[in-house]
Parts: sequence; structure tokens; C-alpha cells
Amino acid sequence: MKFKTIIFLALGIVALVSCNQPPGESTSKSDKLNVVSTTTMITDLMNQIGGDNIKVQGLMGAGVDPHLYKATESDVTKLYNADLIIFNGLHLEGKLVDILDKMNQGGQRTYAIGDAIPEGRLLNASNEYAQHDPHIWFDIENWKLAASYVAGILASHDEKNSAVYKANLDRYLVELDALQQMVVEKLAMIPREQRVLITAHDAFEYFGRAYGVEVRGLQGISTVSEAGAADVRNLADFIFDRNIPAVFVESSVPVRNVKALQDAVNARGFEVKIGGELFSDALGTHGTREGTYIGMYEHNINTIVSALSGK
Repeated sequence: MKFKTIIFLALGIVALVSCNQPPGESTSKSDKLNVVSTTTMITDLMNQIGGDNIKVQGLMGAGVDPHLYKATESDVTKLYNADLIIFNGLHLEGKLVDILDKMNQGGQRTYAIGDAIPEGRLLNASNEYAQHDPHIWFDIENWKLAASYVAGILASHDEKNSAVYKANLDRYLVELDALQQMVVEKLAMIPREQRVLITAHDAFEYFGRAYGVEVRGLQGISTVSEAGAADVRNLADFIFDRNIPAVFVESSVPVRNVKALQDAVNARGFEVKIGGELFSDALGTHGTREGTYIGMYEHNINTIVSALSGK
């Protein structure tokens, strides 16, 4: 309740300061659309499709957990001054839900990437935090739908550059097709019985469904839920029984739980290694290859294959 009060007060302050500015109208003198995105994946997607024709401000950076992210006062200002707000939805940005709803009710143009994914492609969450699993970007087919969705949004709000957005979309879809082919070829290097991905939290179910990989997470779909002793014990038994060679940490989740899992497995007389760090809910550092969606996916696949294939 205290957090909500702070946010609503911040909204009130911003509204008073900007009382002569209609909601959704950029304060910038530039003709470019002022887009505010939440997660790093969406920020990269907007840059891929919008290119130089839009100004993108991402709220979250590398290593930031969107499940736990809280808006700052400067975030509220960015959101209020945005022409478009693009977020994941499906309760990924759990602690931003109230403020995004408030923005929408105030007339801001807000769009959820999750709305681009047909109901039949969404996985159930089976927890109290959300109805559907929000980690939709790990199925590349879903990300193609998201790319087409944002291209349509940009074109509808900036018709003069619609041809540019269409061309950028076409290029990006070709790149995603190539990425998908690489993923299939790389995963074929792992013996089928060893295609088991164990990570810090349950972020890779869409990946598992798309590419025939069994997935287990120590924590649930949301990192709001903590892994307990029983979770560690049960997963350690599973690793021991199946002779799983490696488990993985995540860049946006503390490593302590995975280390505890490793210790529990080793105590059973079976050595499991930490196969490397995967990007799950955030991309790598901006300006690096891993700071893009495609670069993130390449890194993850190479890390998984190296640890599980024995090559």
C-alpha cells in the first residue's frame, strides 16, 4: 500500500508540472516518436523495428529482474511524457502493473507485447501471480509475432515512416529465421536423453516446448516466490537420478540457490557442474552482442550446448 501511495503522489506531481501538456504528447522538439519500453528485450525490439525514426527509453537495464522492478520517480516522468508505452504484460512487470494501469486510464497509449500472442500459444502459469507464463520471448515464433505487432503500432502512429518500419520488420524476420535454424542445428548436438535444462527459475518453458527440451526451474515462474529446502531436495534427487551433467545460473537471478542445489547434488555423491550463466529476464550489457535479443539467444544456446553435449 505504501508503494502505491508513493506512485500516485508522484503521478500527481508530474501531472501538475505538466498540466499544459496533453497525455502522450512528447516534450521533445523532435518529430520522432518518444517510446518508453520496460524490459531490455522490448527495448531492443523497438530499436530493431523503429531504427533512427524513434527515440527509445528503456526503464530496465542489463541484469534487472522485471518481476521485482519498482518504478522510480524519473520512470514515472518518462512514462507520462511518452508518446507510446510498450511493455511485456502477462504480469511480468508485477510491481509496475498498478502504474501502467493508471497510465492507461489517464489516456496514455500503452501496448502489451503479450497481446500479440494468440491464447493457444500461451503457456499456463499455474501459480498465484499470473494466469499465463510471461516469458514469451524464448519461443522465437512468438518473437516474430511481437515484431510484427510493434511494426504495426509504429506505423499506425507514424504513417509517414510506415514503409521504413515494414522494411525493418522484413529484415528482422529474416534474421530471426536464421536464428531459429541455428538453434535447431545446435541442439541436435546434444543427445536426446541429455536435453534437460535446469535453471535458477522457471523462465524457459517456451524454449522447452518449441525445441523439445525438458525444463526444470528451482524457483517458480516469478522470482517473487522463493525456493525452499524441499524444492532444492527434490530437484537434487531428479539430477542425481537422471545423471544431469550441468545446471545453469541466470544473469538476473542471485546465484545462491543454484549453488545450494549444486552442493545438495554433490552431497549425494554425484558431481554436477554449473554450466554457465544464461540470460533469462534481461539481455546483456547495452552495446554488446549479448545486449541484443539475437545475441542473447546465441549466447544461451552456445552455453547450453557446450555444457550438455560433452563436446
